[in-house]
Amino acid sequence: MTTKYQRLFKREQDEGHFWPSFTDLLTIILLCFILIFIAMMIIKSLQIEEMKKTIDQIMGVRAKLVNELQAEFSDSSLGIEVDEKTGAIIFNTEILFAYDKSELKPESYQFLNEFVPKYLDILLQNGFEDYVAEIIIEGHTDRDGSYLYNLQLAQERAYSVAEYILSDDFPYKNIQKHLQEKLTVNSKSFTDFRNNESGEYSAAASRRVEFKFRLKDEEILEKTREILAK
Repeated sequence: MTTKYQRLFKREQDEGHFWPSFTDLLTIILLCFILIFIAMMIIKSLQIEEMKKTIDQIMGVRAKLVNELQAEFSDSSLGIEVDEKTGAIIFNTEILFAYDKSELKPESYQFLNEFVPKYLDILLQNGFEDYVAEIIIEGHTDRDGSYLYNLQLAQERAYSVAEYILSDDFPYKNIQKHLQEKLTVNSKSFTDFRNNESGEYSAAASRRVEFKFRLKDEEILEKTREILAK
């Protein structure tokens, strides 16, 4: 006959068998979490390395583009400026427009016929075209008049340039299809004015049109580079 002491002893034995099993189970679960964490860290490390390579590749493309644009246009007789950091092509609007006007001058067509093919030969050549997300024609004005008036004037000037190089009058039809896929026009009004060599505001230098390019995912990659550098 089983006494109450025997039943109590048997229950203690059963509990003794249960707790080691439960502890083993917790150990196994903990090890699984550790292995998953290690695997995730390895994957993350590989992703970061791949990201760094991609960033360096994109930034290398920008540097090459800027160098080639400088080599082509820095000593050009066209009278244009190449921004050494961004590769933006800058020329005074007097080359294209009369003061306060948005219609192209008759002589501006020859300028565009000479400049645009050379510019696009660099941006859209093999090795670069896949990286170029956008080609931007950007208008800028001086401070004469209101912000909205100059916003419209700068936009119309940029549009006039785009309209011509995409028109039937532009002689290089082979590049128009590429432009249609990437070209946008933009206006900065007088917000991005320029100074002279003395550091003073220059109305003449502020009146300009810029040809700029944007690389694919450039903003994201630049922010990622900043994060990885920390």
